[in-house]
Parts: sequence; C-alpha cells; structure tokens
Amino acid sequence: MPDVPLDELDAFAAIARQQSFRAAARLRGVSASALSDSMRRLEARLGVRLLNRTTRSVSPTEAGERLLERLRPGLAEIEAALDGINDFRDTPVGRLRLNVPGIVARAILPDIAANFLKTYPGIMLDVSTNDALIDVIGEGFDAGVRYEESLQPDMIAVPIGPRTQRYVAAAAPAYIAEHGAPLHPRDLLQHQCILHRFSGGGALAWPFEENGREFTILPPSRLIGETPDMEVAIACHGIGIIFTFEDFLAPALASGALVPVLEDWWQTFPGPFLYYNSRRQMPQPLKAFVDFLRNERRLLDREMPA
Repeated sequence: MPDVPLDELDAFAAIARQQSFRAAARLRGVSASALSDSMRRLEARLGVRLLNRTTRSVSPTEAGERLLERLRPGLAEIEAALDGINDFRDTPVGRLRLNVPGIVARAILPDIAANFLKTYPGIMLDVSTNDALIDVIGEGFDAGVRYEESLQPDMIAVPIGPRTQRYVAAAAPAYIAEHGAPLHPRDLLQHQCILHRFSGGGALAWPFEENGREFTILPPSRLIGETPDMEVAIACHGIGIIFTFEDFLAPALASGALVPVLEDWWQTFPGPFLYYNSRRQMPQPLKAFVDFLRNERRLLDREMPA
C-alpha cells in the first residue's frame, strides 16, 4: 500500500471536480502550481495517470474516475469529523465557501460579511463570484446565493440582504437631449441601449410591468457587456439607455450623471437567498452564518415600523 498523504488525495478530488487547476486552487486557497506539484507527486506514488491535461481542459482518466468515486464519501466523512470538533469550542472555526452573483458580492455581501467576521473571528470566508447557474454544492461550495427563480426545490433557502430589489432604466442627460426620453417600454425599440450578458449566455431581455402584467423587451443594442461598472460608465457618456439593478446605478443617479426613464414600468422583485443542501450535514461555519443571518433578520423586523 503506497504511503499517500491525505492532502494530495484531497487536491486530486478538488481538481477532478472542478476540471480546472485554477478553479480548484481558488477553492482551496492555494496556487495552481502548488496543486500541480501535488498531482505530480500523487501520480508518481500510485504509478498511474489520474488526470488528462490539455491546454484548455482537465478531466479524470478512467483510473481517476474510479478513485474519485471511492474517495468522495471518505473525504466527506473526514471533513464532517473534523468539523465536529467545533462542538467542543466556544466559537466555531474553519472555512466557509460561498458562491454568489456579482450584484450580491458588490452591493449586499460586504456589510453582512464584515459583521459576521467580527462576530466569528475563527471563521475564514472564501467567496467566489459567478453569475452563471452552476451546481454550487457539486462544485465544492458550502452554500450559494441566488434569486428565487434559480433555487432548486431540494435546497433550504434563507433570506439574505434586502427583501425587495428592482431594475431601473436611466440615461445620461446628453442622450435625452439628443434622442428624447422613451415614454413606453415599446419606444425602446427605437433607441440605442446598453445590454448586459451573463458569462456563457445571451444578452438579457428587459422585464417591465404594466397594470400587473409582466412583459419583456430585447431592445437594439449599442453595447453588450459583462461588467456592470463598464456598462454604467458607457451610459454616463451618453451612448445609450441602461437597465440594471438600482444598486449599480444609485451613485450615477444621485450625482445627476444619469437620469431615470420609464419609472412607471420599473419592476420590483424578491431579494436573494442563501441556499444549501438539506440532505447534507451542515458544517459549523455554515451553521454559524445561517444563525447570524436569521438573527439579523429578527433584529431588522423588530426595528421595522408596524
């Protein structure tokens, strides 16, 4: 029986699950080169190749698939056993791995995370930002944050951040002066617009509401981007109308760099949720975060006027 360190097996499992050295390295908080060295040592010890590597992809070999299948439950049990030691501490310690969309990472999570980390100094928060719909638990995260329409039915969901948000439409005064302001969402078809695209997807249609009826419009685009900061900056230069989370536009609206349009059709929607697997034993850092969120919600509800 070869003498195989546990950390090398754990490194292999992370790489095989992520099918990427860089993604696995981010998840484990180490460098990609360190993981590559671990894999070379592990394959040398076992005398068999576990991963197929190309310049664009990483995938398990047949031997790697078989090893990963047998390792998964064992590594999960070891992680749960080590996490159980937290029951004997005054405050939990460990890593909490979250996957959140960009709007949450920018506008919602910072204050919550700062207060949580002050409350639990032994916990390290590891946050990955991803707007795409992925198998958060399968990718090795403890929990994710998504909006209601993206939640899976077998997950436990806990509200995080504001309970309502909205998209707002705006344009620079110079754009309005040159092109006029749309009076109805259908007028957008005659305007220049700045659209957003999630990674790996198409440009998003714009949702509106009229007399309780929802409808969407995909206006002609002058720019399609994947970075809200760039899209807002382009809109401030008078290139076109932008429609995005109010949180992204708030500074530009407050300064007058952008002015609101189509206010009567802005749509409000429920805020995001933290979600995690209901069939998995909850790690102590995640339990602490869930309890923290629920306590924050109770305090906020208590402060709200009746």
